[in-house]
Amino acid sequence: MRSDRTIPAAARATRAAAAGALVATLVGCGTTGTGPAGGPDAPLSVVTTTEVLADLARNVAGDRAQVTSLVPRGGDPASHEPSLRDVRDVVYADVAFSGYALLEGPALTSTLEANLRAEADHVVLAEAAVKYAATIIPLVENVNLDTLWLGLAVTGTGERHGATRASDVELRAVGLDGPGQLTGYVTETFGQPRVFLDSADGFDDHDAVTLPTDAHTHMSWTFSEPGVYALDVEAELHPAPEADPVWLGRTTVTFAVGVEPHEVAAATGATVLDDGHADLAVELDQGAIVLAADATDDHGSHDGEDASGDHGGDHDGHHHHYSDPEQTLIAVPTKALAPVPAGPDFAFLGRAGDQIYQLPQAVLGKHVHGEIDPHLWQDVRNAQAYVEIIRDTLVEADPEGAEEYRANAAAYLRVLEETDADVQRTIAAVPVERRYLVTTHDAFAYLGAAYDVEIAGFVTPSAATEPSVAERARLTRTVRTLGVPAVFLEQHLAARSAVLTEVARENGIEVCPIYSQSFDREVTTYVQMVRANADSIHRCLS
Repeated sequence: MRSDRTIPAAARATRAAAAGALVATLVGCGTTGTGPAGGPDAPLSVVTTTEVLADLARNVAGDRAQVTSLVPRGGDPASHEPSLRDVRDVVYADVAFSGYALLEGPALTSTLEANLRAEADHVVLAEAAVKYAATIIPLVENVNLDTLWLGLAVTGTGERHGATRASDVELRAVGLDGPGQLTGYVTETFGQPRVFLDSADGFDDHDAVTLPTDAHTHMSWTFSEPGVYALDVEAELHPAPEADPVWLGRTTVTFAVGVEPHEVAAATGATVLDDGHADLAVELDQGAIVLAADATDDHGSHDGEDASGDHGGDHDGHHHHYSDPEQTLIAVPTKALAPVPAGPDFAFLGRAGDQIYQLPQAVLGKHVHGEIDPHLWQDVRNAQAYVEIIRDTLVEADPEGAEEYRANAAAYLRVLEETDADVQRTIAAVPVERRYLVTTHDAFAYLGAAYDVEIAGFVTPSAATEPSVAERARLTRTVRTLGVPAVFLEQHLAARSAVLTEVARENGIEVCPIYSQSFDREVTTYVQMVRANADSIHRCLS
């Protein structure tokens, strides 16, 4: 938990010397402060990088510690430039709490590392929270990949049909009802696409895939326009070259592309499939085409798989649920919008740069390796984990105050428990088909996961980057296709919100407030912040 203790002794000594020199400079300039330099009876000095962390710490510390946030009210930790006062607060601190390196900008992180005394505790809360049962969401490198992965497979033995390892199965596309072009292709080892099916000029004998028995392949599915697509497919088994083919069935696979899937599903009573890994599978023993959902909840590959090839093995061991495609609706969300790659090899998808909807071929490395989304507190249960870490850290730093810290933490944890329940009820009152959040940047994945809100879109992944033309176009298409009644503006990013407000104005929808990591005059505590967010979502989306 004490990340400073992993720093080599030489580095700690160097940092201590630098801190000592800076303390001397500050004292020489007439600067005084609290903490150890203030005498043995001075309260514990705690610094945090953000207002949210400071508020959590104050609720645990009570009167036994002085808690200071380096980033002021309304500030952005990613861009905050530390002042001389900030440096002084760090030098005199006994304990420092930061969020995570991807939350704070380099200037803030460097100020902590260069000036915090060697004997002070520096706790990186997002990393420590893993041991306190917090929910961790990996940071998505490319949001377009964070969708359902839909492959193809052959399952079962097929012994009653005379199938052997030398047999194969042909899966054919035979019809499509939809507003645009549908394609299915794989990207091979050297990046070349191999098209399995393409509706641009209708379907013929070329729109088919031949798979060996017990095979599995990942595949990309693309759609040129939003709407509902009904794809008719049929399959037959070829037991041996001289044997007659065995008819295995026909079915319709339905996709809700860029539109609200629950409304579409409600009309037919279908189940929505929108996450994880599934296969359109030819089940030999049932003699049917089914959807086989993966046994894991993540997008990891099967044992022994390569992300781009066909594989054998007992795939029944990897699936836990078969469903009827005609009773299932596959969701292709607006975040699946991606540009057509440049180059003649991908011309079958459209013009380079055009936006298409894509369920991607399973790609290793969807997440940034080793990195997590740092906005954990958007889930109140994660904030409870932070409180427990702060409690244990302060008890260790100030054992004489242990009873007070524990009592304060227990009382505050009860408040957070009630707050979490209220947030759950408030957001649950919004119809599920309207729970779409469009924001300034990608800071609300934990809110979405905890309270069943779909993160439909944002201007840019990071608040520190400027939006591209493609990102603006994707945001506009998302707003129009889903018909969202409002977008949500983070208060501390109001000065950099031109794109979001312009898109809202052009489409005649409301701009509503939401808080990610900073307070303002109306919202001055963490509990007020999460309640304000829930109320804003309820008011603007209901």
